[in-house]
Amino acid sequence: MEFVIIIVFVLGYLAIALEHPIKINKTASALLTAVICWTLFAVSDAPETLLNSTRYTNFVHELGEKAASLSAGEIHLEYVSESLGHHLNEIAQILFFLMGAMTIVELVDAHQGFKFITDRIKTKNPIMLLWVVCIVTFFLSSVLDNLTTTIVMVSLIRKLIPDKEMRLFFAGMIIIAANAGGAWSPIGDVTTTMLWIGGQISAAAIMKNVFLPSIVCVLVPLIYLTFTLKGTLGEFEEDKKTDASSITSGNLMLILGIGALISVPIFKTVTHLPPYLGMLLGLGILWVISELINPDLDEAERKNYSAGHALTKIDMPSVLFFLGILLAVGSLQSMGTLANFASYLNDSLGDNRIIITLIGLLSAIVDNVPLVAASMGMYSLEVYPMDHFIWEYLAYCAGTGGSILIIGSAAGVAAMGMEKIEFGWYLRKISLLAALGYFAGAGVYLLMHIGSAA
Repeated sequence: MEFVIIIVFVLGYLAIALEHPIKINKTASALLTAVICWTLFAVSDAPETLLNSTRYTNFVHELGEKAASLSAGEIHLEYVSESLGHHLNEIAQILFFLMGAMTIVELVDAHQGFKFITDRIKTKNPIMLLWVVCIVTFFLSSVLDNLTTTIVMVSLIRKLIPDKEMRLFFAGMIIIAANAGGAWSPIGDVTTTMLWIGGQISAAAIMKNVFLPSIVCVLVPLIYLTFTLKGTLGEFEEDKKTDASSITSGNLMLILGIGALISVPIFKTVTHLPPYLGMLLGLGILWVISELINPDLDEAERKNYSAGHALTKIDMPSVLFFLGILLAVGSLQSMGTLANFASYLNDSLGDNRIIITLIGLLSAIVDNVPLVAASMGMYSLEVYPMDHFIWEYLAYCAGTGGSILIIGSAAGVAAMGMEKIEFGWYLRKISLLAALGYFAGAGVYLLMHIGSAA
């Protein structure tokens, strides 16, 4: 039955990767895959490799006297239920964290808080504007997240760059910069957040050790385009003016929103509580303030600036996608399949640097969320403790490798939808630049950690 579950998982994965050709939303595929995998795991006998594993032996030992009164099938069902509850607890922390962050960003956007950034970009020089956009994207992504930053920055270049072809190049570089900026921050990319919440990395270490490789990942394609990019931005359109009260509330919400997001790692360090509680604390504070500002507006207008309205605009299909895919991966982890696969990779390749570099390349083809979730299940924290070489390198590779293809990251998919970027155009114009940046940053990280465990 283990083989059947693996086949179901692979078919679900293919359905996710081929979302557009088969016209089935990836969230539906992920949820179905998760439920079917866990159901098959529950109704089947435990695999022999699982029965002989230390984890299963420890579980039976924890049952104590109760185990003696249960049949092998009943013990297996107890194990499945306990494993499912364990994974759901870990996944719920990630989902509440993401929902809180998404709501904060939507609340800031509802008050036009991001206009403070967009209104200060005035240059008409394509190369200078490209540098400004990429630098802003890189750092903004580390504070918000790569998906949100991509949406904000693509919206920005629509106002600044009327020329379609030029705008596509900018969108491609925004994808690279957003993914690189998210990789070195514990709150900048969902995969880095997963590793942080899971205890594989600490906020201080990931920022210290992955920042330089991440910025090299952006600088290499950026420097290349500085000497090769041709064309003009086109004619600028006049921006509409906003009233003073809107500007005041927007600036206030921007400062509070960014402050709430930045304070999450500090909250975790000081209180030792899970990060999602810090995110919910920030959301609660912004929620209260959003109710108090703009008191002169009537009730109908005030709803558009409320946290309740912001909650209706967050991307819930993406949240449910993460739930489905992480649960599906959890079933393979509970069966011991991922641990066995890790042993196979170690026996066949023997070098974690090669394995993780390949995982980063693979994330350009399939979603990096399940890849990182699988890797977290493949490698034990007992063998590879917090801030070990492989966790930091995994955060970099999985975060930036998805830029090589436009379907390889949430940022790429968002830009693809907003600007109608064709897969083939991105492959011809941007993929090589992204790959150069990826390998350059990887080389920098490896050089920084010569002598680390292979």
